[in-house]
Formats: sequence, C-alpha cells, structure tokens
Amino acid sequence: MAIPAPTSTHKLEPEKWVDNYADYLFTYAISRISDEDEARDLVQDTFLSALKGKDNFKGEANEKTWLVSILKRKIIDLYRKNAVRKEQSFEESDSYKVAYDHYFRDDDGSRPGHWAGKNNPQPWSEQKTNLEQGEFRRILVACLSKLPKAWTSVFSMKFMDDESSESICKELGISTSNYWVIIHRAKLQMRECLEKNWFKA
Repeated sequence: MAIPAPTSTHKLEPEKWVDNYADYLFTYAISRISDEDEARDLVQDTFLSALKGKDNFKGEANEKTWLVSILKRKIIDLYRKNAVRKEQSFEESDSYKVAYDHYFRDDDGSRPGHWAGKNNPQPWSEQKTNLEQGEFRRILVACLSKLPKAWTSVFSMKFMDDESSESICKELGISTSNYWVIIHRAKLQMRECLEKNWFKA
C-alpha cells in the first residue's frame, strides 16, 4: 500500500505520536469500524507504516493529517476485505420481509408502500447528533456494531466520510444495486437503533 507523501515544512516526531495522536486515531477508527480490537490494530499498523514511510514525508501536511490519511487508507482496505469476505445475495427474502415489514405496515396489516404511522421518520436535532459528543459517539458505535460488517463499511464511507456512491462501489467492488440495498437497510436499522437508544432515551 502506497503511503501518502506530502511536501513542505512540517517535521515528524515519531517519539511523540502515541502520546499526541493515539487517542484521536483510535476514536476516528472506532467510529467507522465499531470493533475496538480492529481499531487498535489499525492504529498500530498506521504508526508502523508511517515509521517505514517517514523518509517519504516532505512536510506539506502536518503530522496529524498525514497519519489520518494513512489510517483512512487502511480502513478502506479493511472495508474491501469485509465486502469480499461477507459477500452475499441481497435479494428479497422471507427473513428480510419479516425484519423490515414493521417499518411500512399499517395497523390493519396492509403495506401501502409508505411509512407506517409510528415509524414515520422524525427530524433529528443537530445538537444531539454531534459526533464530538462522547456519549452520542458511544451509542453510534454500538449501533454500527449491530450491522453486518459489509454494511458498516458502506454506511461509514457514505455518511461519515462523505464518499460518493460511485467511489464506494469501486473501492469495495460491489454493484450499484447491492450498494443501494445495503444503504437502504443499514439506514433503517441505524435509525431505529439511534432513536431507541439516543433520541428517545
């Protein structure tokens, strides 16, 4: 994996990386992969890769930005592995219908094709969805951990890293149709989990 090689006047101080950046990098990683052990491994791998590639650092970006760019590349590599390892059919199945029917079923049991009354999406307060809030971040990570890993990858790239659908499909090697099914189902599950554990708590 090629390590980014910026160019200007910033200097590297590897002996201070753990103290200065370990917590930030761990928070960045855990909010995207929701697995503490994997997040720690990724941070360690980031430091090791940065040490190996420090001669390529020309100082255009600061240390933190450079380390985050290395970590981000490693997270995407992990997403790609998860997408391949967890590849599955996303066709409509009986288990899917049972799991998701309640979002769209009216009290009389009909499925008119729109949100069932009590499941109608409610507006979320921006103040309550600030990723910098430790408690909200903890709930978010817990909700992400309930998604299949391949879904977590797609959801995180789309809504946390603001990647385009085309870029996500290319990076993860998934079809456009699979992408949209994953996004749809992941959003439903995340909305339900966050509303239950944060907004209605």
